[in-house]
Amino acid sequence: MSVRLDLHVHTTASDGLWTPARVVQEALSRGLRYLAITDHETTQGALEAAAHARGTPLEVIPGVEISVGGPEEEIDLLGYFIDPLHPELLRMLEAMQAERVERIRAMAERLARLGLPVPWERVLELARGDVLGRPHLARAMVEQGYVADEAEAFRRYLGRDRPAYVPRRPVDPREVIARIRAAGGVAVLAHPGRSGLPRDLRGLWEAGLAGLEVYHPDHSEADIARLTEIARIYDLVPTGGSDFHGPTPDGRILLGALPVPPQTVDRLRARRPASLSPQTP
Repeated sequence: MSVRLDLHVHTTASDGLWTPARVVQEALSRGLRYLAITDHETTQGALEAAAHARGTPLEVIPGVEISVGGPEEEIDLLGYFIDPLHPELLRMLEAMQAERVERIRAMAERLARLGLPVPWERVLELARGDVLGRPHLARAMVEQGYVADEAEAFRRYLGRDRPAYVPRRPVDPREVIARIRAAGGVAVLAHPGRSGLPRDLRGLWEAGLAGLEVYHPDHSEADIARLTEIARIYDLVPTGGSDFHGPTPDGRILLGALPVPPQTVDRLRARRPASLSPQTP
């Protein structure tokens, strides 16, 4: 029987709809062997999922997704095999979480100026006390009847260059890669077929980037072929996952649905800092 895995999963610790316990339960029911919890700017979901998976056949890989860049370019980095309690990493994530609150509040203020006010208290309730994100604001907009679904909220108001969008504060991705590596992890560029490849991919590789997310629900067959070749050129591990946040609007559950090569986990594990030895592409 082939090994099943999903290396890009979110929970209620950030902007997912399912608790870590429920995600673990679903992963077990689907026969997954490896599960990476990659919540936005927090490792709490990974810690909780690992506790719930203890004693089962499922290995939970501690991970995180970190948004970096600035007004001109934004990318997301995934960290795998990190120490979820590493002090320097946690300090950076806590600062980013605080910036998220300021940014989402600023977006809510822009919506109000557009005649689309949403109750701030309700946005916080939807976040359940965990890491705040644009999806929480989008869900509040759906409740208010301004949009039909979250996708429309992003498409019309909250997406990049839309009227209520507020860019992130600039963060150097090389610094984030260094923090991931200092925490014992490996850094992977998330969904480049959707968000685009960074202009300085080589600079990120030189800083220690170890992988490229090739398999993603938003990637076409052409994207997969192109990214596979880029991964080969830079000797990056091709990774993948469902980017699971909960059931899709039509009720599908994509957890573990993507055909990610089973050797991916071992290849990532081998790239942890002690064994990282890149070759010039």
